Amino acid sequence: ILPLLCFSQKHVSGITDTEEERIKEAAAYIAQRNLLAKEEGITTSKQSTASKQSMVSKQSTASRQSMASKQSMVSKQATSTLQQEETFEKKSRKVVIREKAERLSLRKTLEETEAYHAKLNEDHLLHAPEFIIKPRSHTVWEKENVKLHCSIAGWPEPRVTWYKNQVPINVHANPGKYIIESRYGMHTLEINACDFEDTAQYRASAMNVKGELSAYASVVVKRYKGEFDETRFHAGASTMPLSFAVTPYGYASKFEIHFDDKFDVSFGREGETMSLGCRVVITPEIKHFQPEIQWYRNGVPLSPSKWVQTLWSGERATLTFSHLNKEDEGLYTIRVRMGEYYEQYSAYVFVRDADAEIEGAPAAPLDVKCLEANKDYIIVSWKQPAVDGGSPILGYFIDKCEVGTDSWSQCNDTPVKFARFPVTGLIEGRSYIFRVRAVNKTGIGFPSRVSEPVAALDPAEKARLKKCVLLMCACCFSEGIVPGPPTDLSVTEATRSYVVLSWKPPRQRGHEGIMYFVEKCEAGTENWQRVNTELPVKSPRFALFDLAEGKSYCFRVRCSNSAGVGEPSDATEVTVVGDKLDIPKAPGKIVPSRNTDTSVVVSWEESTDAKELVGYYIEASVAGSGKWEPCNNNPVKGSRFTCHGLVTGQSYIFRVRAVNAAGLSEYSQDSEAIEVKAAIAPPSPPHDITCLESFRDSMVLGWKQPDKIGGAEITGYYVNYREVIDGVPGKWREANVKAVSEEAYKISNLKENMVYQFQVAAMNMAGLGAPSAVSECFKCEEWTIAVPGPPHSLKCSEVRKDSLVLQWKPPVHSGRTPVTGYFVDVKEAKAKEDQWRGLNEAAIKNVYLKVRGLKEGVSYVFRVRAINQVGVGKPSDLAGPVVAETRTGTKEVVVNVDDDGVISLNFECDQMTPKSEFTWSKDYVSTEDSPRLEVESKGNKTKMTFKDLGMDDLGIYSCDVTDTDGIASSYLIDEEELKRLLALSHDHKFPTVPVKSELAVEILEKGQVRFWMQAEKLSGNAKVNYIFNEKEIFEGPKYKMHIDRNTGIIEMFMEKLQDEDEGTYTFQLQDGKATNHSTVVLIGDGKNSLQKEAEFQRQEWIRKQGPHFAEYLSWEVTGECNVLLKCKVANIKKETHIVWYKDEREISVDEKHDFKDGICTLLITEFSKKDAGIYEVILKDDRGKDKSRLKLVDEAFKELMTEVCKKIALSATDLKIQSTAEGIRLYSFVTYYVEDLKVNWSHNGTAVRYSDRVKTGVTGEQIWLQINEPTPNDKGKYIMELFDGKTGHQKTVDLSGQGKQLFYRARVLGGLPDVVTIQEGKALNLTCNVWGDPPPEVSWLKNEKALASDDHCNLKFEAGKTAYFTINGVSTADSGKYGLVVKNKYGSETSDFTVSVFIPEEEARMAALEAQKGGKKAK
Repeated sequence: ILPLLCFSQKHVSGITDTEEERIKEAAAYIAQRNLLAKEEGITTSKQSTASKQSMVSKQSTASRQSMASKQSMVSKQATSTLQQEETFEKKSRKVVIREKAERLSLRKTLEETEAYHAKLNEDHLLHAPEFIIKPRSHTVWEKENVKLHCSIAGWPEPRVTWYKNQVPINVHANPGKYIIESRYGMHTLEINACDFEDTAQYRASAMNVKGELSAYASVVVKRYKGEFDETRFHAGASTMPLSFAVTPYGYASKFEIHFDDKFDVSFGREGETMSLGCRVVITPEIKHFQPEIQWYRNGVPLSPSKWVQTLWSGERATLTFSHLNKEDEGLYTIRVRMGEYYEQYSAYVFVRDADAEIEGAPAAPLDVKCLEANKDYIIVSWKQPAVDGGSPILGYFIDKCEVGTDSWSQCNDTPVKFARFPVTGLIEGRSYIFRVRAVNKTGIGFPSRVSEPVAALDPAEKARLKKCVLLMCACCFSEGIVPGPPTDLSVTEATRSYVVLSWKPPRQRGHEGIMYFVEKCEAGTENWQRVNTELPVKSPRFALFDLAEGKSYCFRVRCSNSAGVGEPSDATEVTVVGDKLDIPKAPGKIVPSRNTDTSVVVSWEESTDAKELVGYYIEASVAGSGKWEPCNNNPVKGSRFTCHGLVTGQSYIFRVRAVNAAGLSEYSQDSEAIEVKAAIAPPSPPHDITCLESFRDSMVLGWKQPDKIGGAEITGYYVNYREVIDGVPGKWREANVKAVSEEAYKISNLKENMVYQFQVAAMNMAGLGAPSAVSECFKCEEWTIAVPGPPHSLKCSEVRKDSLVLQWKPPVHSGRTPVTGYFVDVKEAKAKEDQWRGLNEAAIKNVYLKVRGLKEGVSYVFRVRAINQVGVGKPSDLAGPVVAETRTGTKEVVVNVDDDGVISLNFECDQMTPKSEFTWSKDYVSTEDSPRLEVESKGNKTKMTFKDLGMDDLGIYSCDVTDTDGIASSYLIDEEELKRLLALSHDHKFPTVPVKSELAVEILEKGQVRFWMQAEKLSGNAKVNYIFNEKEIFEGPKYKMHIDRNTGIIEMFMEKLQDEDEGTYTFQLQDGKATNHSTVVLIGDGKNSLQKEAEFQRQEWIRKQGPHFAEYLSWEVTGECNVLLKCKVANIKKETHIVWYKDEREISVDEKHDFKDGICTLLITEFSKKDAGIYEVILKDDRGKDKSRLKLVDEAFKELMTEVCKKIALSATDLKIQSTAEGIRLYSFVTYYVEDLKVNWSHNGTAVRYSDRVKTGVTGEQIWLQINEPTPNDKGKYIMELFDGKTGHQKTVDLSGQGKQLFYRARVLGGLPDVVTIQEGKALNLTCNVWGDPPPEVSWLKNEKALASDDHCNLKFEAGKTAYFTINGVSTADSGKYGLVVKNKYGSETSDFTVSVFIPEEEARMAALEAQKGGKKAK
């Protein structure tokens, strides 16, 4: 009997094991669901009825008494079930009615409680399907029955569908074959009378409104060998005798499993299909029995899915990829098991990125997974791609799609760099799939493969609902309890984009569902802010966005329910917003090693201190090309990887970088270059051992290198020797413990006069080769010769019908003095010894010589002799015989200039062995380490490329082919050839369609948007594709396209730029084989500013339909220092009026504008502060009006006044000198003067100090400096500086050259008054000081006439300095204007004064008359 519903929780220990208990648990769950969903069907036991009555008794006293009597009655009659039944049979009608009423009241209370909680949290019990018990795989014999069981929890009750190999099972198609049952949450699929066709994978799919979940199980049906009795079998068990059941796989004790027609290392591309397969041969063969086939990827078993399918035809196993993705890259293994025996085969599958629609866009991310899911968010993770498109990846966009729809929506507006992101804004209970796209500066790449579906559900809530039985008690109807604070709050993840918090629900939480509010504050403050103000959080996890990177925060959480918001939790520790996970360090020590002729094994040291390492990406580059290609597109773990798909004979370098969620590390250092070759072998024996020098106790041996070096460079030689006594050889001994690199070696500690034999063995990476043939016997004795020893290691190459090249190495023994040169001798092979002839008269210093003038078909031998100051040494061993002939198939080095203008020397050899190599040299010295050259060899072809051909590259370039019979060729580059090649290179530089101008955007006058670019040259077949956001666009109402093939201009016009036009625009050009493209990105601020400009141009065009200003109002200072306000107008007619304003007051203009030149002006003369203000001009007629405003206030006015002052200063004339009565005046004229123009005077570099004697001022347009009574100290250079506010303008004059005229001229220094008033009859005495050099002449004037000295007027001049003027007994006749004139050869000066004589009586009379007049007026 099930207790009634309550919102208290009693936790159960776990899921029971027996089927009966599982059915009871499922039945209880369904019963509780029905109780919530329906209003009827409430059944209770006598105990539950008593509990109901106890609850209702709280509402009514009478009901409590009735319930007490019933409880006592039940307790008394509890002795037996029969007595209880009899008691109920004897109930009165009144009791029955009361009990019914109490049940109705209880039902109403339950309904109200259910409605209250449903309103509080309607999704309280909803959760997606979950398998409590998953179906198990079975292996059965034919004719047996098999049952697959599973138990599923979920609300609403999930609908279960069974599938066989992804096909739904139809029970009606095969009646009696399949039985499907569902009881109390237990679901069963029974397969009757199994046969071999029933071997398959079975799937149980559970689905409700909250999502879908599947579980898989396999059924293997086995056949018996031989006769057997079918009656021995029944459903579910076997009664076969023990002697019959040897093994479940047959009777063989051992199987041999072989793989034929095996799949090899495979290369695919995203989006393609691929099949891997092989034929499986099993011996001995067992009829009617098939092996167990299992496929693995990187050691993980593969199951059939929509991405991969497996097939076993009975002989051939196949794995098929319907749509390749980079997630499919890895090591694939097929394992074939027969009983206890199995064999397996593996090969790697590489998946390359699909071709990007936009060149330079990044590749797609991979392995998109959902790490954590709850009601509020789902954390999505992915792996970064290996290819970034050539520019760093700026971040990633995450897209979501609800299961069952095809509508994708972007989850983040700004790209995120961290490879994990919490997606919010999900609908609870619904299932979603996700994908990720990478973005760089070029554009957005392809999306990744979609993730597996995941439902937005809280796993903690599901577990709580699954593990609790809901009981009914009185506390259900008590008042709500405010929840306590959450516990264990912590920051589980922090990046620069988001922070994830997690916590545990509070212990004190009441009986309702609770929600959460998250709060934050900056560290060091108590300013707490609620983050989720609009929507409470349902799950005990939360992701916070929009936090300032680098700042520190604290967080806390509050709980809430209908009773209110609880107290906050303890705050977290201070968290700094930023990526806590560091990008891993670069791996180290990249070591490549040979593997096969198309693969190289790369090993490295793993990154130190790397956290959450995802794996490593390996890249390869042809040595010297600078172009890197990924070797893997799915990160690999470990420190070793085999790079396949390489070109045989090509040299590669490798680099590695690590990756985790924070990003990709820096690249490791490049590895050493390694040539792709098959496994190497030890070299063949050296030959031609000779003694190069002999001492008393040591000997120097020389030999020739092996004919075959085994596919790898020889790393050294080992020398053995033995004594030969009386012709009997002794035991071999080692001459050197450490390998020697040269083809010569000095063997020490030998016995004098002892005879020795030697043998030499060469070594390479593969090991030590076979020793050479035993040398002839050499006696150890002192050589006393002073001339050089013989050269050695002679070699003939570049053999042609009339020439060859002879090379050698210097002698080991140079004699007493250094070797100064060489002589080369030649003779026919059959000629006698006396027929040697020298090829060079003078010694040559080179260790090579091109021998010319040979006869075709004749065999020659050569020898070389070294010379020093003492003389010519012994000749070398012979080189040859060599036949002078050009062999069939001989090819020469050919110079080539490709379409990119790259100059290279090319050589091809058709006679190479698998171990042959090309060796390039300049002047017969290896160019292996030359930084100016780059060598590339592939197959039987080699190319040496000049990086920057110049004068340093002049010389002979030769190419030798090792492990052949001297195949070689050379090419001479002299100055003339250098000039020819450089000119040819210049003519071949057409790599792509040449572009004059990249794609650009401009706004036309009507607001139209023009996209355009220009190619240097386009043919008539040139084509252009127009791409917008990875989709091609075509001409129509919105877009207009145009191509001018003559000028190469490509255009696309848009009438109006709108919000939906944000994105990336690309023009893709194709002209024959040449291609090119150009892209412009209109995103964010760039698009917005362009859109504003387009709108502005559209408004400008509308404005220009009427009279308008072509150029707005501006000012200009004229040459006359006047201010001219001007503007340029357009689209005017006779009726157009123009009105001027200053400070909103109209300015009357005398002249009427005729608009002939389109220029309107307003002239302001003598501009000053009074003219400051705001000027406005309005242009109007019947079509509209336009206005322009010019502010001439504050800084604008200062700027204008500065220009005015500058013009005035520039108008100043040169300083001039004027002699005045007072002294000297320096002056300059300007157009006019304003106070803003600052005037400063300086004398001999020092500012002039102004006083009564030295003054400055402005009179009208004259600026002057007055020097009164100048002295010799006033001589010198005077500067007048006019400062306009920014710059000083100077005028200069020098008074030094004019000193005599100015300073020695005659002058009146003082003493004479301006006016003299004297009484008649008195004597007038005046004294005046004069100066001049020479002393001046003095004369006097009266009323402008000369005055002579007499008795009445006595005039004296003494000592050349003092003049005396005396009048004895003045009379009225003496009144008048007098003047003193002084004069010398440098000039003259006049000083005037006035004499007024009065009569005393006349003065008294006049005073009396004045008094009388005054008295009459008073009367």
